[in-house]
Amino acid sequence: MGAQAVFVFIGGGFGALTREFLMLLIPQHSGAFPLDIFTANVVASFCLGAAFELHRLNQVSDEYLLLIGTGFAGGMSTFSSFVYGITSEAASPGQAGLAVLYCLSSLIVGYAAIWLGIASGKRLRRA
Repeated sequence: MGAQAVFVFIGGGFGALTREFLMLLIPQHSGAFPLDIFTANVVASFCLGAAFELHRLNQVSDEYLLLIGTGFAGGMSTFSSFVYGITSEAASPGQAGLAVLYCLSSLIVGYAAIWLGIASGKRLRRA
Protein backbone atom coordinates (compact mmCIF):
# COMPACT_ATOMS: atom_id res chain seq x y z
CA MET A 1 0.00 0.00 0.00
CA GLY A 2 2.82 2.44 0.87
CA ALA A 3 4.61 1.99 -2.45
CA GLN A 4 1.36 2.55 -4.34
CA ALA A 5 0.81 5.84 -2.52
CA VAL A 6 4.31 6.97 -3.53
CA PHE A 7 3.49 6.46 -7.23
CA VAL A 8 0.27 8.48 -6.87
CA PHE A 9 2.10 11.18 -4.89
CA ILE A 10 4.89 11.57 -7.46
CA GLY A 11 2.52 11.52 -10.43
CA GLY A 12 0.15 13.95 -8.71
CA GLY A 13 2.98 16.39 -8.05
CA PHE A 14 4.06 16.37 -11.69
CA GLY A 15 0.44 16.65 -12.83
CA ALA A 16 -0.18 19.66 -10.59
CA LEU A 17 3.02 21.32 -11.79
CA THR A 18 2.10 20.68 -15.42
CA ARG A 19 -1.33 22.18 -14.80
CA GLU A 20 0.22 25.30 -13.24
CA PHE A 21 2.64 25.71 -16.16
CA LEU A 22 -0.26 25.41 -18.62
CA MET A 23 -2.23 28.00 -16.68
CA LEU A 24 0.75 30.37 -16.78
CA LEU A 25 1.39 29.78 -20.50
CA ILE A 26 -2.18 30.10 -21.72
CA PRO A 27 -3.46 33.65 -21.33
CA GLN A 28 -6.74 34.02 -19.47
CA HIS A 29 -8.90 36.99 -20.36
CA SER A 30 -11.73 38.20 -18.17
CA GLY A 31 -15.07 37.03 -19.49
CA ALA A 32 -13.42 34.69 -22.00
CA PHE A 33 -13.59 30.94 -22.42
CA PRO A 34 -11.42 29.35 -19.68
CA LEU A 35 -8.98 27.85 -22.18
CA ASP A 36 -6.31 27.16 -19.56
CA ILE A 37 -8.53 24.87 -17.45
CA PHE A 38 -10.06 23.36 -20.59
CA THR A 39 -6.62 22.49 -22.02
CA ALA A 40 -5.40 20.93 -18.77
CA ASN A 41 -8.54 18.79 -18.52
CA VAL A 42 -8.34 17.62 -22.14
CA VAL A 43 -4.63 16.72 -21.91
CA ALA A 44 -5.27 14.88 -18.63
CA SER A 45 -8.19 13.00 -20.23
CA PHE A 46 -5.96 11.90 -23.09
CA CYS A 47 -3.23 10.72 -20.68
CA LEU A 48 -5.77 8.84 -18.59
CA GLY A 49 -7.22 7.09 -21.64
CA ALA A 50 -3.78 6.07 -22.92
CA ALA A 51 -2.63 4.85 -19.48
CA PHE A 52 -5.76 2.76 -18.93
CA GLU A 53 -5.61 1.21 -22.39
CA LEU A 54 -1.93 0.33 -22.07
CA HIS A 55 -2.66 -1.20 -18.67
CA ARG A 56 -5.65 -3.12 -20.03
CA LEU A 57 -3.42 -4.52 -22.78
CA ASN A 58 -0.83 -5.56 -20.16
CA GLN A 59 1.74 -3.21 -21.70
CA VAL A 60 2.35 -1.26 -18.50
CA SER A 61 2.35 -2.18 -14.82
CA ASP A 62 -0.10 -1.32 -12.08
CA GLU A 63 2.47 1.15 -10.79
CA TYR A 64 2.56 2.97 -14.13
CA LEU A 65 -1.22 3.24 -14.10
CA LEU A 66 -1.07 4.69 -10.58
CA LEU A 67 1.71 7.11 -11.59
CA ILE A 68 0.10 8.38 -14.81
CA GLY A 69 -3.61 7.57 -14.54
CA THR A 70 -4.33 8.30 -10.90
CA GLY A 71 -1.43 10.60 -10.04
CA PHE A 72 -0.51 12.67 -13.09
CA ALA A 73 -3.95 12.89 -14.71
CA GLY A 74 -5.61 13.36 -11.32
CA GLY A 75 -3.20 16.12 -10.32
CA MET A 76 -3.54 17.87 -13.63
CA SER A 77 -7.31 17.76 -13.93
CA THR A 78 -9.63 18.52 -11.07
CA PHE A 79 -13.38 18.62 -10.90
CA SER A 80 -13.25 21.66 -8.65
CA SER A 81 -11.42 23.70 -11.31
CA PHE A 82 -13.89 22.57 -13.94
CA VAL A 83 -16.86 23.63 -11.82
CA TYR A 84 -15.11 26.87 -10.87
CA GLY A 85 -14.69 27.72 -14.56
CA ILE A 86 -18.40 27.17 -15.16
CA THR A 87 -19.40 29.12 -12.04
CA SER A 88 -17.12 32.08 -12.73
CA GLU A 89 -18.43 32.39 -16.29
CA ALA A 90 -22.06 32.04 -15.22
CA ALA A 91 -21.58 34.75 -12.57
CA SER A 92 -20.37 37.30 -15.13
CA PRO A 93 -23.14 39.41 -16.69
CA GLY A 94 -24.10 38.10 -20.11
CA GLN A 95 -21.80 35.06 -19.90
CA ALA A 96 -24.34 32.31 -19.17
CA GLY A 97 -24.09 31.08 -22.76
CA LEU A 98 -20.31 30.90 -22.48
CA ALA A 99 -20.65 28.91 -19.25
CA VAL A 100 -22.90 26.38 -20.99
CA LEU A 101 -20.54 26.24 -23.98
CA TYR A 102 -17.58 25.62 -21.67
CA CYS A 103 -19.42 22.89 -19.79
CA LEU A 104 -20.62 21.05 -22.88
CA SER A 105 -17.39 21.41 -24.83
CA SER A 106 -15.37 20.20 -21.83
CA LEU A 107 -17.51 17.08 -21.56
CA ILE A 108 -17.57 16.37 -25.29
CA VAL A 109 -13.90 17.11 -26.00
CA GLY A 110 -12.83 15.39 -22.77
CA TYR A 111 -14.75 12.29 -23.84
CA ALA A 112 -13.11 12.44 -27.27
CA ALA A 113 -9.68 12.86 -25.65
CA ILE A 114 -10.22 9.72 -23.56
CA TRP A 115 -11.01 7.77 -26.73
CA LEU A 116 -8.02 9.27 -28.56
CA GLY A 117 -5.86 8.21 -25.63
CA ILE A 118 -7.27 4.69 -25.81
CA ALA A 119 -6.64 4.57 -29.58
CA SER A 120 -3.08 5.83 -29.02
CA GLY A 121 -2.53 3.16 -26.38
CA LYS A 122 -3.61 0.49 -28.88
CA ARG A 123 -1.21 1.90 -31.48
CA LEU A 124 1.66 2.01 -28.98
CA ARG A 125 1.07 -1.64 -28.28
CA ARG A 126 1.60 -2.48 -31.94
CA ALA A 127 4.75 -0.35 -32.22
